[in-house]
Amino acid sequence: MQPRSNPNATPLRVVIVGGGTAGWMAAAGLTRLLPNTDYALTLIESDEIGTVGVGEATLPHIREFNAMLELDEAAFMAATQGSFKLGIEFVGWDRPGGRYVHPFGSFGERWGGVDFQHHWQRARAAGHDAGDWFDTSFAVAMCREGVFDLPNEDTRSIRSTFSYAYHFDAGLYAQFLRGWATQRGVRRIEGKIVDVARNAETGLVESVSLESGAGIEGDLFIDCSGFRSLLLGGAMGVAWQDWSEWLPCDRAMAVPCTSVAGITPFTRSTAQTGGWTWRIPLQHRTGNGYVFSSSFCSEEQARETILGAIDGAPLADPRVLRFQAGRRARGWEGNVVAIGLSSGFLEPLESTSIFLIQAAVMDLANLMPTPGRPLDPRLAAEFNRLFEVHYDRTRDFLVLHYTANARHGEPLWDHVRTMTLPDSLAHKIALFRASGRAPDYTLGLFSRDSWLAVLIGQGVLPQAHDRLADRLPLDEVVERLADLRQRIATNAAALPPHAEFIASYCAAGRSGGEDRAVVA
Repeated sequence: MQPRSNPNATPLRVVIVGGGTAGWMAAAGLTRLLPNTDYALTLIESDEIGTVGVGEATLPHIREFNAMLELDEAAFMAATQGSFKLGIEFVGWDRPGGRYVHPFGSFGERWGGVDFQHHWQRARAAGHDAGDWFDTSFAVAMCREGVFDLPNEDTRSIRSTFSYAYHFDAGLYAQFLRGWATQRGVRRIEGKIVDVARNAETGLVESVSLESGAGIEGDLFIDCSGFRSLLLGGAMGVAWQDWSEWLPCDRAMAVPCTSVAGITPFTRSTAQTGGWTWRIPLQHRTGNGYVFSSSFCSEEQARETILGAIDGAPLADPRVLRFQAGRRARGWEGNVVAIGLSSGFLEPLESTSIFLIQAAVMDLANLMPTPGRPLDPRLAAEFNRLFEVHYDRTRDFLVLHYTANARHGEPLWDHVRTMTLPDSLAHKIALFRASGRAPDYTLGLFSRDSWLAVLIGQGVLPQAHDRLADRLPLDEVVERLADLRQRIATNAAALPPHAEFIASYCAAGRSGGEDRAVVA
């Protein structure tokens, strides 16, 4: 039993409105991190209300979340039909027929304390054989070979220079977390919310009423109601910031199919006339979808495109989702905190949805109000600062994919290539072209190597390098580049095929797998 921080205070009543991935990640994360004597968590959801459920690809940060919950990785993957993800392959984004990989790992090595791209650019500008940029990433080589193994713990090994994430069934993941959280004290209430009661003087939400007539009171409400944003957007009236001027896609058409082309250790994103299609391999099926702009592509055209792009028999009719890119002006208002789609939406181009949920859960846990004290507005202010950082930096990274294209003569792609960019992104691109310097955030997304992958992969090349790189003899740099490429190719070729690793490590249907994962 954890000691109560304030023995005279009653537990803070935290009410989570909505289940799905956002609701159950919030419930599980807060249950794990907060003293259960100080906080009483209740989650309200209705099995009659569907969830979006297409967020099947993730970023490496999800491993930190699962590790915090002390989940058994192999059992978790077996329970969710998971596969491993080393990055995203982009096909046709720079130009029709072109392709590159955004890997979860580093490019090259820091030599002489200088970031690797400067050494590569120096050799390239001097007319030496610097090699293909993407040959300097071990994760890219693994993707090309279709292999997988866990990273080597010896940091001197080239096999330690990558990370990984997962592909999994989002519906199964939510069910998985639901079982984990309810076993640890989260109270689940089945029901539809029909009314929200606010205090006439303070404006704070006091309770929600269910269709059954029951009323659920709370001190802090977490809005995981999806696009409806029942509490933050509806009851609290927090405005929506529309980002469709930079991210014009407003539809997604999703369809699963049978798995016939193998389980690749990466997500694939293929540019299309009206947007882009995704391919996400799971153990039991392949997830597919078409994200498109209704201004440049009709739903019938989208249906024809996605059904023509899948590599197996469809397992369901294509399902259309309608959305608008953007976020709420604030993620925390009064005593309401929004997490997931109720706070904002960015298309799944870089699999950021679950990361944004995770970041909000962790930020809220760190800023959680103390039981028995009035709500401190400085907590909300800090949460909202971090909320803006996460969304705005992610927005810039996604917009980069669109604007750095050479698909001339196609209306959508001509539009996004010539549109006025956010000032923050225009500065990043100009700085990289002029000096080879790429963003390298310690908070949120994305890392320097991620920016380098997309910038160079889509033809944005530096015109200069950091002069500190000149301290190494150029001949030595060229030799090191050749040695690096050789070590990468040799080691990648020695790893087991991805499907073979899954079969031996986390195959679905393993006896007792789901139970072990839940109770670990």
